[in-house]
Amino acid sequence: GSRGFSLPCRATLRARPPCSRVFQGSLPCAMSGSEVRQLVAGTAALACIGCAGLSFAQPGSLTSVGAGHLRATAATTTQGASLLAGGGAAASSSGLAGLAAISAAGCASLFSASRTVRRATAVKKKGVRVVEGKEIPWNLFMPKAPYKGSVISNETITTKTPLVNWETTHTIMRHDKKVPYVEGQSIGIIAPGPDKKGETPAKIRLYSIASSACGDDETYETVSLCVKRVVEVEGRGWCEYSNVEPGTDKEFPDAKKVYRGVCSSHICDLKAGDDVLITGPTGAEMLLPSENDANIIMLATGTGIAPFRSFLRKLFHDKATKGFDGLAWLFLGVPYSNSLLYDEEWKKMQSEYPGQFRYDYAISDEMLNKEGKKMWVQHKVMEFADEIWPMLKDPKTH
Repeated sequence: GSRGFSLPCRATLRARPPCSRVFQGSLPCAMSGSEVRQLVAGTAALACIGCAGLSFAQPGSLTSVGAGHLRATAATTTQGASLLAGGGAAASSSGLAGLAAISAAGCASLFSASRTVRRATAVKKKGVRVVEGKEIPWNLFMPKAPYKGSVISNETITTKTPLVNWETTHTIMRHDKKVPYVEGQSIGIIAPGPDKKGETPAKIRLYSIASSACGDDETYETVSLCVKRVVEVEGRGWCEYSNVEPGTDKEFPDAKKVYRGVCSSHICDLKAGDDVLITGPTGAEMLLPSENDANIIMLATGTGIAPFRSFLRKLFHDKATKGFDGLAWLFLGVPYSNSLLYDEEWKKMQSEYPGQFRYDYAISDEMLNKEGKKMWVQHKVMEFADEIWPMLKDPKTH
């Protein structure tokens, strides 16, 4: 065909012409004209493949250009009658020698170019990843060698609701500038364990960072998480596993099965001054757009608000990073009004930046959509369809 092919460096090519014999080594002299044409066509294809990406031979006839040299020419009706000029066994031998030379040269050039590309590849920096031309911190600390930080504060930011897993905490930890990160990334936390498989320490759990890069205190020495305590109780929602002995859970002593999240409980129970093992940072899927005049539409449910808080702190709160000229619109969905997260922060931002920050929420168990059913976050977005749809068609919208 007329398309090029890329070959792995260690590819082995073997030609089987479309006839009953397999030719290996030198050609027998007694060959029919059709067999010669078939073999030459097959070998020409190998030559093209060997030179793929660096030299290109169009499909067509092969013409001898001096002894042992061949070039590819476009097929024509007159040339189609004779694929190999000169005819006979001698011409076949010299022609094939030329094809072999082309193929070898092409492959040698391919391997040489491959080596050149490898030499030109930039050396990867440890702890850094390049995303859209910018370097961001990346896995500075791994599970086998985590950073030992310390807890500055841990505050419960929700009040009790009918749900068993109503508790959410905002935890601020000190990393002393050893774990830098950018907005939208995550860090890992290693709990002492044991986890549900009995492993000690427990495997890491990743949590989206809820603070901007400079931290809540704007010193670049802290990182914040927004974590909901995972609690599952039989008879009060889904509960498959149990890691609490029946009758021993202080909050649900009568339940036959109670499961408490290992890492979420570890974080929610932390006290100021406690050590905490941190890995990361990692994640490049939810970074802030680079345009200073972008439209940013954010939909969050529960603790999914964490990365958006990091965005909004940078855009509208931190002294060193103010200067955003676009529009940020946050939609938050929670089951109860007591579950609203950072509500006062959003209302303050909205009052300070009324033309640039919008905040709407859906409370599923307390609000109804236009159909009279529970109000989920997507229903709240649909209420603003006339404004949202034009924004979605704007290339500046993320």
